[in-house]
Amino acid sequence: MGCRAHAVSALPLRFGDPVKANCSIQRMGYFGIGWEVPLNPPNFTWQGFVVWSVEKMTDWTIKPVCFALSEQGGPCYSNLTLIVYKPPDRVSITFLNHSESLFEGTLQCHVTEVAPAENVLVTFYRGEKMLAQMHLNTSSEKKPVTQSFTLNIVFSKEDTEAQYWCEAKLELGPEGPQHLPVMASQRLFAPQLSCPVELKVTEGKRFPCEVTGNPQPSVTWFKNGQIVAPPSHLNKKDAGNYTIQAKGLFPKNFTVEVKILPATGTANSCCGHFLLLVLLTQMITHV
Repeated sequence: MGCRAHAVSALPLRFGDPVKANCSIQRMGYFGIGWEVPLNPPNFTWQGFVVWSVEKMTDWTIKPVCFALSEQGGPCYSNLTLIVYKPPDRVSITFLNHSESLFEGTLQCHVTEVAPAENVLVTFYRGEKMLAQMHLNTSSEKKPVTQSFTLNIVFSKEDTEAQYWCEAKLELGPEGPQHLPVMASQRLFAPQLSCPVELKVTEGKRFPCEVTGNPQPSVTWFKNGQIVAPPSHLNKKDAGNYTIQAKGLFPKNFTVEVKILPATGTANSCCGHFLLLVLLTQMITHV
């Protein structure tokens, strides 16, 4: 005899949210229906449907079962599959096993505190181009876990100018929410210089050159082949050619020619002082 107790087959539910599910009988011959939930007494009724509800779902592994009692043949059962989910707290990316001499390495996407892990889809990107998508092969853990996904890549010299990042999202099927937020990592990028190769700066002004990158690069400045500290406020002796070595996601070398311009108003100020002195001299002479 087939079971005619019908409940929703799968129900995605965010951890901490309320839940309500209905189970009903669709033919004669049954005299009662109810829900069995672990650690709770059966919820039984003589009517043709029964509702099970929880104000706040805090159980990751709960397995409610709807049962119907027939006049002949005993009970039958219909399982409700609850997919209790939690979006990740954080998504981050790192570059592993990267060799400066070889154009290959491993990207690792780190997804923190997500559930269930088997429903996570991770996507790797170079710039806006998708490199790969992947799920966990197998995972029976229903509680939040922290999981790493790795991708081996080979890149060209042009690829060293791109940004690398990953994103993670939960795929909960057609019954689940269709617009869950996608969480993206920070973007990895090679060192970049924030000033032109020929830099003209007024004497006394701050030195505007900075090297940025993610991860934060290690930077060494050279002038005339000697290691120097980048000047904070420029004067005439700071003029010249600089070489910057930056070691970050990829190694980069930059060259900057610094030209120092006279401070604005210096010549006019001297001229003004001279004219004032001449005027005062003439006034004294005529007294």
